[in-house]
Amino acid sequence: MNMMDSRKFRRKRKPLTTETPSPQEDASKDMAPVPPLETREERLARRAREEGEGQTRPDPDAARQARAREAARIAAAAARQKAEAESKAQADAQRRAEEQAHDEAEAEAQRQAEEQARAKAEAEAQRQAEEQAHAEAEAEAQRRAEEQARAEAEAEAQRQAEEQARAKAEAEAQRQAEEQARAKAEAEAQRQAEEQARAKAEAEAQRQAEEQARAKAEAEAQRQAEEQARAKAEAEAQRQAEEQARAKAEAEAQRQAEEQARAEAEAEAQRQAEEQARTDAETEGRRRKLAEARQAAKLRRAEEARRAAEADADDADDEDEDGTAEQADTPVARPAPAMPTLALTPEQRSPAADQTPLPQSTRLQTDTAWRDLPVARFELSQLNRHRVVTADRLDPAHATFDVLRTRLMHTLSERGWKRVAVTSPGKGCGKTFTVANLAISLSRQENTRTLVMDFDMRRPSLHRVLGVDSPGPIGDVLRGKLAPEDHLIRLGENDFNAGHNIAFGLNTVTEAYASELLQDPRTRVTLDRIEEELRPDVVLFDLPPALSYDDVIAFQPLFDGVLLVVGGGLTTEREVKEVERRLGTETPLLGMILNKAEGVDVERYAY
Repeated sequence: MNMMDSRKFRRKRKPLTTETPSPQEDASKDMAPVPPLETREERLARRAREEGEGQTRPDPDAARQARAREAARIAAAAARQKAEAESKAQADAQRRAEEQAHDEAEAEAQRQAEEQARAKAEAEAQRQAEEQAHAEAEAEAQRRAEEQARAEAEAEAQRQAEEQARAKAEAEAQRQAEEQARAKAEAEAQRQAEEQARAKAEAEAQRQAEEQARAKAEAEAQRQAEEQARAKAEAEAQRQAEEQARAKAEAEAQRQAEEQARAEAEAEAQRQAEEQARTDAETEGRRRKLAEARQAAKLRRAEEARRAAEADADDADDEDEDGTAEQADTPVARPAPAMPTLALTPEQRSPAADQTPLPQSTRLQTDTAWRDLPVARFELSQLNRHRVVTADRLDPAHATFDVLRTRLMHTLSERGWKRVAVTSPGKGCGKTFTVANLAISLSRQENTRTLVMDFDMRRPSLHRVLGVDSPGPIGDVLRGKLAPEDHLIRLGENDFNAGHNIAFGLNTVTEAYASELLQDPRTRVTLDRIEEELRPDVVLFDLPPALSYDDVIAFQPLFDGVLLVVGGGLTTEREVKEVERRLGTETPLLGMILNKAEGVDVERYAY
């Protein structure tokens, strides 16, 4: 920087204008005005005047006083000049100090301003550099995106060209099948189009070097586009024709499929009708056999009663002859020795049973009703195949069902209950598996009659587990169309030492309105009739999943308690709570059985 451009140099060389007062003027403003000194003419005139006055009145004192005043005035003037010089010197010193301080402050301010300007310039330079880098990055990204878009557009254009060429080739092949002459012409046009496309590609490569070739290529491309549009229109017409033919073929296939489906439906209806007729015939045959068996049993009981009456008459004659009528102990009627009287023990008998014991005739009728039920044989291999572990009792898991049986019997006995519903939150939890194992375990209770009813009319499966073929529809029993004794079966002789005091009401027919049937008053009447005739101690009902259908809620007024089977790893806590909510507080939850618990955290299902 030039020295003459510095601020100090400009300040020292700054001209004094009328607008800017000088330092002397600033100092004089603060002092009193000093009268100017006398000129020589004024002093001579004053002395002449004083001498004239002295001649007029000569007074030595006055002259002396005049000289004294003059000396005082001179001294005052000298003192005033000295004071002015000192004040001026002080003002100059103060002004120089202020100028120095002002220069230093201006220098410091300038330095700070230069540093701030330098920092700001550096920040601005950095910001500009960052913006420039960002702009370059964006430009690079945009360039790459444009290149990628250009490459994709070129690839798409090439793909479309290939697809158009392929479509044109297919259309050409179709036309060759229709007209051989036109096929040859179109093949020649296709060849020319390929040559033109190749020429266009070469012209595009030389576009920057040869301007005239580019114009020719553009014209060629225009012509080729027109040809492609014409080919596309022809291909579209061909495609529409093919679609019409395809639609016609599909309509024909649909008609044939409908006719085939109708024929299959008619065949299925005929097969179902034949199966229904066969089932009716089997049911009628079974009913006829049961009627014959009941007639034979009635004749046998009549013969036994006649023999018992004759024996009583003979005993009465003997008593009259011997005079020992007080010692007679012959019963009025004797039950068959093969079927002993079944009754609850004092520990298991319900309060109602203790208060109203069954008369001998009622027990005999109940025994007879149980003895007249058809007998079925269950194969151990079939039970083992379906994991009925309580049959051969080789699997240690059978003890779990025995404990469940004992606890269930205690609960029912304490509360005077009989009917127990077995259900699960969802499918696959093993409720039918639980019912089958619990039923075989209950059959070994010699003083307990058990009745098992398959009321899962959505997907009946208990008959398959037990190995019973075509047991018939249990819905007809509930509707009153079929007598319970004609449908129920009793467990007969077996090779796994199970008792005979258990009966099953199985089902093979799916009911479309299962929940409505369970709410039908005829169902209540049928169950009351079964209990009146057979007098079971425990009745197990295999019901559908509680959250899948409303069958459990519909059947709720007809059972006393619920056993809930939970599938380990399948059932969630939320599902269990939802089942409890649907059952409400009026229906007791007798227990919750955790099935399929291998490798499952049991604490999740703690109840």
